[in-house]
Amino acid sequence: MTQHLPYSLLDLSPVPEGSTAQDAIRNTIDLAQRAEGWGYHRFWLAEHHNMPGIASAATAVLIGLVAQATRTIRVGAGGIMLPNHAPLTVAEAFGTLATVFPDRIDLGLGRAPGGDGAVVRALRRDPMADSFPQDVVELLDYLGPERPGAAVRALPGEGTNLPVWILGSSTFGAQLAAHLGLPYAFASHFAPDELDRALAIYRERFRPSPWGSKPYAILAANVFAADDAGEAAYLRTTMQLAFARLRTGQPGKLPRPVRDIDAEIGAGMRQAVDHSLRISAVGGRAEVEDQLARLVETYRPDELILTGQIHDHTARLRSFEIAAEAASGLALQQAA
Repeated sequence: MTQHLPYSLLDLSPVPEGSTAQDAIRNTIDLAQRAEGWGYHRFWLAEHHNMPGIASAATAVLIGLVAQATRTIRVGAGGIMLPNHAPLTVAEAFGTLATVFPDRIDLGLGRAPGGDGAVVRALRRDPMADSFPQDVVELLDYLGPERPGAAVRALPGEGTNLPVWILGSSTFGAQLAAHLGLPYAFASHFAPDELDRALAIYRERFRPSPWGSKPYAILAANVFAADDAGEAAYLRTTMQLAFARLRTGQPGKLPRPVRDIDAEIGAGMRQAVDHSLRISAVGGRAEVEDQLARLVETYRPDELILTGQIHDHTARLRSFEIAAEAASGLALQQAA
């Protein structure tokens, strides 16, 4: 009997040009409610700071709003940038969410700042400190079995055994996830260069733990789908343009799509951007299904998480609806 590959959705709560953060949050909740009906397994939000085009800075708050507005879909962080927070505060926030929404909350952890040097200072972070592995272990202790004699306890949080994920775009996260026996999600939607090595390291070195008996890897992919392939390519120019602006230190609200992307950013920059965004599926349903199937056959993930920055909310909804239709027929491939 064929096992179908779970498919999920990563949202940054984008703020398009011409709209506000309030619009973005309303659209995120609308997307989550529809994603639940389209069969998406999880709906994850990511922590970014000081970004005019992203409204998910207070990630735990937004997760609570999305969970409240949905019924069955898992909701979580993809992810929380742990160096920005004390492990105890993360455990309490997500322990509270897990208490209110039992068996529906996920906690993905990253080690990037989610912003520039000014953000690091504003968050009172020590830019030289790197205690991520120790902080992950401390957080797992807070969320694990009850510890009546402990000097510090996460209440709520303790005993929730909330699923914790390691997120990464390099081999560091793969090694840590394997060492701790945690599930792993790779940021291949924008940083795919070490994807092969990271997945190989994670699978080869995985050590069973109370958190998981075998490796579980999520592959992230962009999707730009429309009823017409030309329209899908047009919609994709929003993300190409946004990525180019980010690379050149000009972040802003999510730009409108353009008919000639090379005229906007130059062929050289467009090629560099396309290299970073190459784990993508673009086109109509048949093309998206074929491209996703090839990614699954190549990398053999245990789950696929789809994302895609599209300026128009209605077009974004349609893209994720077509993507769900395409992904729902994908078979789970056993990792070698």
